[in-house]
Amino acid sequence: MTRPLLRTIPLDQVPSGRRRPVDHATLEAAAAILSDIEACGDEGVLSHAARLGDLPLGTEHLYDRRSLRAACDRLPVAQRLVLERTAARIRDFADAQKACLTNLTLNIPGGRAGHTCLPVGTAGCYAPGGRFPLPSSVLMTVVTAKVAGVSHVWVASPKPTDATLAAAAVADADGLLAIGGVQAIGALAMGLCGLPKCDLIVGPGNRWVTAAKLLISDRVGIDMLAGPSELLILADDTADPALVAADLLAQAEHDDDAVPMLVSTDASLPARANEHLRKTLDTLPTRATAVTAMGNGFAVVVPDLESAIAVCDRIAPEHLEVMTRDAEDISGRVRNAGAVFIGAASAEVLGDYGAGPNHVLPTGGTSRFRSGLSVFTFMRARTWLAIDESESARLLRNDVAILARMESLEGHARAAELRS
Repeated sequence: MTRPLLRTIPLDQVPSGRRRPVDHATLEAAAAILSDIEACGDEGVLSHAARLGDLPLGTEHLYDRRSLRAACDRLPVAQRLVLERTAARIRDFADAQKACLTNLTLNIPGGRAGHTCLPVGTAGCYAPGGRFPLPSSVLMTVVTAKVAGVSHVWVASPKPTDATLAAAAVADADGLLAIGGVQAIGALAMGLCGLPKCDLIVGPGNRWVTAAKLLISDRVGIDMLAGPSELLILADDTADPALVAADLLAQAEHDDDAVPMLVSTDASLPARANEHLRKTLDTLPTRATAVTAMGNGFAVVVPDLESAIAVCDRIAPEHLEVMTRDAEDISGRVRNAGAVFIGAASAEVLGDYGAGPNHVLPTGGTSRFRSGLSVFTFMRARTWLAIDESESARLLRNDVAILARMESLEGHARAAELRS
């Protein structure tokens, strides 16, 4: 009997989505690189980039706006137009999100209070460039930062192709650092190699990027600590096994650590999906990676949709596809997922490549408490307070003084009373 590519496990063996984003050995090695970069500055960044193969001999490490635009002009017209259309869809969605953010003014006893929505000043956007170029990640991060109002936006991506450089141009980045890994995150955080110091660093990356983001998170903001990419398909007996298999493979070809998952109320679906997996793999160029990743995933059969929803919430996946009757209703009942794709036509790959919502999403169960990248990531709500000389203000100051003395902070009390 042929061993299934996607193994079926019992319901009681379904793992929780919580996993460590990076191992201790990688953290220690990344810390050593960052320490060296802090001591040696630009020379440290460039030496590690050369040692790790980011910068082949004679290549530039920094691309300015003119160089990015030149790459855009070199790109075939059809590809450039795709980048421009994709950027427009991402921009439209981000604009709509930003419209949800408004400044606030509230009358309170004794005066007024409120908040002002402000973007960060400088952002660094990381885009992986290992096995494959990822211009989509450049668009997702840079366009969103620009809509948020960030003044200075820089990209870091190792060995950038013309597609990656062109995406940076289309997104209106200030420039691109052609370096990756820990050394790129260090340069963005410390303002090295011609870059300004960043207030915020965002974007997906491998375990080295994740380790570096964790280690510099005490000095700059980060979006999240991303782990391996995940897709969970929630399906019933109406699901097409060919579509299920296609979407699981699309997820599995990301990298060896990707996690494809299937939760179904139909006991026959895992076997039927496995048949399509085997057929499709015969012609898939990324077969080796996909087969390895399929080993990380699983299928589980559940007795009913209530159980399926509970499994989804337990795993809290990065991506959730719902292929069921009443998919919209079922989707609304799942609480924990980075992004939800409702109905069989809403393939996760459409989200990956720019339907509008962002594809930088929480992994490893962190969708329980974190959202994906958005304009909100790049903005802060700064509160303010303006107190007058009214009777209400006097009552406020008296309350403050009493509460301060309850906490044995006499200086606080006196500072409030001095204004009476």
